Amino acid sequence: MKKLLKLVFVKIPLWFVALSVMTVFALKWIPVNYTPLMAKRALEYRNDKSYGRLQKSVPVDKVSAASIKAVLAAEDAGFFSHKGFETGEIRKEFKRLKNGEKNIRGCSTISQQTAKNVFTLGSQTWFRKAVEAWFTFLIEKIWGKKKILDVYLNVAEFGKGIYGIQAAAEHYFHTDASHLTMADASSLAACLPCPLHRTPESVNRNLPKLRAQIAKRAKQIKLNL
Repeated sequence: MKKLLKLVFVKIPLWFVALSVMTVFALKWIPVNYTPLMAKRALEYRNDKSYGRLQKSVPVDKVSAASIKAVLAAEDAGFFSHKGFETGEIRKEFKRLKNGEKNIRGCSTISQQTAKNVFTLGSQTWFRKAVEAWFTFLIEKIWGKKKILDVYLNVAEFGKGIYGIQAAAEHYFHTDASHLTMADASSLAACLPCPLHRTPESVNRNLPKLRAQIAKRAKQIKLNL
C-alpha cells in the first residue's frame, strides 16, 4: 500500500513535472505545427470528406501589426501586463458563480488558450483546467510573451480545418498575414470565440459593431515584442 501511495502521490507527479518542463523547454525552439485540438477535429470530422487541415506557420515578426493588435484587442488586451492569468477577472467570475450566476463568461488569457491548445485535449474538466494552469505558468516563465504569441497565432482555430493567421489570411483574403489590414484583421479576430460558426464574411454582415469595437481597441494597444 505504501508503495502504491508513493507511486501515485510522489513518483508520478515528479515525473509529470520533469517531463512537462523538458517538453516546454524543447518547444521554446521547436515550431509547434500540430496540436491536440487539430487531432481532435480530425477525429470529429473523420467521415466528412470536405474536411482538410490548412495550417501554415509564419514567424510573429512576419505578421502585420494590425493583425497582432486586433487579436489582442479581441482576446486579451492585457497580454503584455499580466503573468498568464487575469486574476481580477477570475475573482469577478468566482463572485458571480458564488452569487448563483450560471452563464459564466470566459476569462482565459492568450497564454491560457495557448497552453490549452498545445498541451491538453480541451475537455471541460477541473483536471484539464489544473493542467492548463500549470503549463500556462511554465510557458510564461520559459517561453516568454513573444514565443507565446507566435505559437498562438500559428495554431489558433479560424474556421473548419483552418489553423493559424497565415492560413486564415490565405483562405479568406488571398493574401499573406503580413499584408492583412486592420479591417480584415478585426473581422478575423471576431471569429476567434466561435471559429466554427463565424467567418469574416458573416462578421462583416451580422456583427459590424463588434468588428468596429475590436478595431477601435486595437489602435490603443502598444506592442512590446
